[in-house]
Amino acid sequence: MIGTTDKVVALDPAGAYDLGSQQLIGNIYQNLMSVPAGGNKPEPDAAESCEFSDPKTYTCTLKDGLKFSNGDPLTSADVKFSLDRELKIADPSGASSLLASLKDVEAPDPKTVTMNLKKADGTWPFILTHTVAAIVDSKVFPADKKLADDKVVGSGPYKLTKYVPNQQAVFAVNENYGGANKGQTQNILMQYYEQPSALKLAIEQGDIDVAYRSLAPTDIEALRGETDKGIKVVDGDGTEIRYIVFNVKKAPASNIAVRKAVAQLIDREAISKNVYKDTVKPLYSTVPAALPGAKASFSDAFGATPDVEKAKQTLADAGIKTPLSLDGWYTPTHYGPAEVDLWNEIKRQLEASGLFKVKLDSTEWTQYKDAAFAKHQYYFYGLGWFPDYPDGDNYLAPFMRDGGFFQNGYSSKEVDDALDSELKTDDEAKRAAAFGTVQDIEAKDVPLIPIWEGKQVAAVKDGVEGMEKTFDSAFQLRFWLVTKKG
Repeated sequence: MIGTTDKVVALDPAGAYDLGSQQLIGNIYQNLMSVPAGGNKPEPDAAESCEFSDPKTYTCTLKDGLKFSNGDPLTSADVKFSLDRELKIADPSGASSLLASLKDVEAPDPKTVTMNLKKADGTWPFILTHTVAAIVDSKVFPADKKLADDKVVGSGPYKLTKYVPNQQAVFAVNENYGGANKGQTQNILMQYYEQPSALKLAIEQGDIDVAYRSLAPTDIEALRGETDKGIKVVDGDGTEIRYIVFNVKKAPASNIAVRKAVAQLIDREAISKNVYKDTVKPLYSTVPAALPGAKASFSDAFGATPDVEKAKQTLADAGIKTPLSLDGWYTPTHYGPAEVDLWNEIKRQLEASGLFKVKLDSTEWTQYKDAAFAKHQYYFYGLGWFPDYPDGDNYLAPFMRDGGFFQNGYSSKEVDDALDSELKTDDEAKRAAAFGTVQDIEAKDVPLIPIWEGKQVAAVKDGVEGMEKTFDSAFQLRFWLVTKKG
């Protein structure tokens, strides 16, 4: 039994764009491509092979004998149906926006799928690993609306046998699964908790075998000392990040000297140690270190440790009187239990320099994102990111192209040109060079400041093995790797 505080929005891939949903969808369904455990590149999954015949045409050949858990055959017609319905339904809670490059899909025979793109897109194989491209049964799922969660059918390693929203999801091995990721544990049960404290208590009392997402840092620290209770804390690579955004059109963040001074004062090591108890690592670019093309541009530009004197000089050269008042905004629960502590630590660091006086405000996520993204009320605020797929483009384009998804007023032709160039090629060296250009511009113009990248952490009972094997840059909880002795 696995416990979590994550929420599930939908188990129909057309309605999901959240981590809690995606962690389950990734076990129920297959994709043409997937990222194997420990890897960071797409490999064929339901497909036998996939390749670009030209920059705008991507063709996959399916494996023989694929079946859904209900026994229906899986053919190219199901793949076409799945992608077409994502775009047709375009659910506001779904991820259909990731298919923006897709022009149309052809299924000329039962084993062949050809995807015609509107433009060259080197990230397309990665997009096909996302739950937006999960393959659904065209005989079960309606073409123009979502299917009820308890009715979903896939061809992945596990099938859903019971679902009670916000309480419990029960899975069994899918006997019709024909891929390489066969489940080793016959039944998996996901138990949902409202609070991290309840999740911690559940693993301590033996109610669950695994506590995964999201334990508070102090709870993780405490559980590390409870080996006498048969509990072990395991961790591994993760690609969750946290960062600060500036609205570059609103004073005082409109002054680049202010943004640079803040960047010169952030002590990431102190945040990692004091707030997160070393469950996160300092981040010096929005691209996590585990991904190809990552470059520590903020460390190169401002140093790995804070420098009060340089920050003081930066503000003085710009004629800015100190201490300067800043209004910082954060959302207190959306990103986990430590967000309040993070922003109190940022406030403490900036004020300790004598250069800033910081007033903190917070609001819950629904109001927060509207105020920040649509109404542009904030100029200094916190956000987080989980990957859509493990590629540098997914940590640069959403933030740096034309104001980013948060519309912070920033734009750069040099950034857009570099992002366009990496999309047009699958040459790793050329893509890495383009990623490096964008990361250097991030640190030069400072429209945002990366703070930390998170490890994936779980507490497990004695006898549970395999959780750490699923911790990698793809951020996918793979049921088939988890086993329990006894």
